[in-house]
Amino acid sequence: MDIGSNGGVQKSKEKEWETTRATGTGRLELVLRVLALILTLAAAILLGLDKQTKMVPIKVFSNLPAFDVPVMAKFSHVSAFVYSVVANSIASVFAAVSLALTLGSGKGGSRLMMILVADLIMVALLFSSIGGTSAVGVIGIKGNSHLQWNKVCNVYDRFCHQVAASVVLSLLGAIIFLLLVILTASKIQKRA
Repeated sequence: MDIGSNGGVQKSKEKEWETTRATGTGRLELVLRVLALILTLAAAILLGLDKQTKMVPIKVFSNLPAFDVPVMAKFSHVSAFVYSVVANSIASVFAAVSLALTLGSGKGGSRLMMILVADLIMVALLFSSIGGTSAVGVIGIKGNSHLQWNKVCNVYDRFCHQVAASVVLSLLGAIIFLLLVILTASKIQKRA
């Protein structure tokens, strides 16, 4: 009789510990999803609103003086920046949807697998946009002497700093989605 009651207490404590651990993992997932939402949304807004106008001297003939022309740098002028805005927007919408799914009562294995695959897609999408945006950013900072592309970040300094900040935010968002992939995969592995 004593053995039976002891076994029951042991099972009860194990179940209580697993519930506490699962709740801690659930809270971590919620925090990570909120962070992913905030970071990717901020990256999309920061780059999407990025524009700067400068007066650039244009010399038509060598014997005439140069005249200043207003030239605008805008995110929509570079396809890699447009891709980054779209990728971060998609990731932030997915983060909001997955946050709602996580808060929902369904804890099924198929839901976890669906979220895992979608998280992986967000990681790939964000890292591809980070690569494209960073490549264009390096050309903007250093130029390319072989192709006679001049650097532009010495002229449009605020524009380039805002692009760099957006890349950092997007990178942090991608890392958080990668952590969510690991967390969700470990949940699925524990269920199996």
